[in-house]
Amino acid sequence: MNTPAEILNIWIENGKKKTALSILKMLLLGMMAGIFIGFGAYIFIVATGGGYPDEALFGKFLGAALFPCGLMLVILCGAELFTGNNLLTLALFDRQVTFLKVLRNWITVYIGNLIGSVLIAYLFSLTVNDDVIRNRAMSVAIGKVSGEFIPLMVKGILCNILVVLACWFQAGSRDLTGKVLAIWFPIAAFVFAGFEHSVANMTYIPLGMFLGADVSVGDMFLKNLLPVTLGNMIGGALFVPVIYYICYGRKKK
Repeated sequence: MNTPAEILNIWIENGKKKTALSILKMLLLGMMAGIFIGFGAYIFIVATGGGYPDEALFGKFLGAALFPCGLMLVILCGAELFTGNNLLTLALFDRQVTFLKVLRNWITVYIGNLIGSVLIAYLFSLTVNDDVIRNRAMSVAIGKVSGEFIPLMVKGILCNILVVLACWFQAGSRDLTGKVLAIWFPIAAFVFAGFEHSVANMTYIPLGMFLGADVSVGDMFLKNLLPVTLGNMIGGALFVPVIYYICYGRKKK
C-alpha cells in the first residue's frame, strides 16, 4: 500500500487534474456522481423500510452496509463528487492550483450532483408501489428538514471527515479489492451513525417530495442542504486536509 505521504501527493495530483476539467465534464461527471450516490440512498430507504426481524437495528445495519456502493461507483467508475472533492484543498495548500479553480470545481460539481440526484430520485419515485417504502421515503425527507441548524452542521462535519478519509484511504491501496474495502467501512460507519451527507440528501429529500412529503424546495435548501453543506466543507475541506498537509506535506526546498 502507499504511505500517507504518498497518498497526499496522489491527492495533490488529483486536485490538479480535477480542477483542469472543462465545465461540461465537471457537470456531467457531477451528475453521474449524484446518480451513483442516489442508488446508495435508495438502497438505504428500501433496507430500512420494514419487513425485517428487529427491523430498527437490522434494517439500519443492512442499509449502512449497502450504501457504500454509491461511493465505490463514484471512485472506481470515475465521477465527480462534491464532498470527496473537498480534498482539493490539499492541492491548494501546496500551491498547485488557485482558490478560484477549486471554487469553480466545487460549484460546478455541486450543481451537477444536484441535477443527477433529483433526476434519479424522480426515476425511483416512478417505481415505488409499496406503501411501506413510500412512507419510509416520506418520513426520511421530513426528518431531514426537521433538525436544528447547529446539530445538522455538526453531523455534516462528522460525516465528511469519514467520507474524505474513505477517499484518502482508497488511494492507499494499489488493487481493486483494497479500494473497495477502504471505501466500505468509513462510509458504512457514517450512515449507521446517522451523520449528514449533502449529496445523499439531494436524493433523500426530493424522493420524499415526489412521493408526497410535505416538504418545500425552500425547506430542502435552507433547513438541510445549507447547514449540512457547510458542515461537510468544514470536515472535508479543512479538518482532515489541514492536519494531514501539516503532517505529511511536501518539504519545500
